[in-house]
Amino acid sequence: MPLRAAVPGAGVRGAAPVVRDLRGRAAGPLSLSFAEGDLVVVSGLPGGGKSTLIERTAPAGAGIDSQVVRERWERRMPGWLPYAVYRPAVRVAHYWGLWRAVASGASLVVHDCGTQAWVRAALARAARRRGRALHLLLLDASPREALAGQAARGRGVSAYAFARHRATASRLIRSAESGHLPPGCTTATLLDRPAANRLKTITFHT
Repeated sequence: MPLRAAVPGAGVRGAAPVVRDLRGRAAGPLSLSFAEGDLVVVSGLPGGGKSTLIERTAPAGAGIDSQVVRERWERRMPGWLPYAVYRPAVRVAHYWGLWRAVASGASLVVHDCGTQAWVRAALARAARRRGRALHLLLLDASPREALAGQAARGRGVSAYAFARHRATASRLIRSAESGHLPPGCTTATLLDRPAANRLKTITFHT
């Protein structure tokens, strides 16, 4: 049975946020279901499994992943050119594609690097303007798991950047555990690596 994340009252102004903790469960859900037109933001540490989760579970055309944009640009650039040189162009391309997708009114599953709170705030405003909801999927991977994930994909982040991501991810998870979500967020679902690995699909229902 899918876990219904779009529950009565969840999108009503003033309603208490809904937090689901799927960590440590022997058998978690295979599917998460949200309302048609809602936005889902996947956040967590670099290497924690965000891109893998989106690629495996998002409906066709619904996944918006900055990592995919980066890899597309890397294939077009000469191998000797450092990523830092064209990183600003990659970010512009990613956000341009994201806002175009949001403006279309489509249901989306969005990769969140975590440290850009303004992106979540902008998505929350966009969802609210069209009468829809913003949901968080928080991947609670340990630093060791995240570093192993970075090594497996052959791409890491600096110690400084990783520390920033750790602080942001920890703050988001602690806030969700206490029932306090970022402004505009309707629900949060906490996933550890086993729960994330069990998840097969994210669906949007009418």
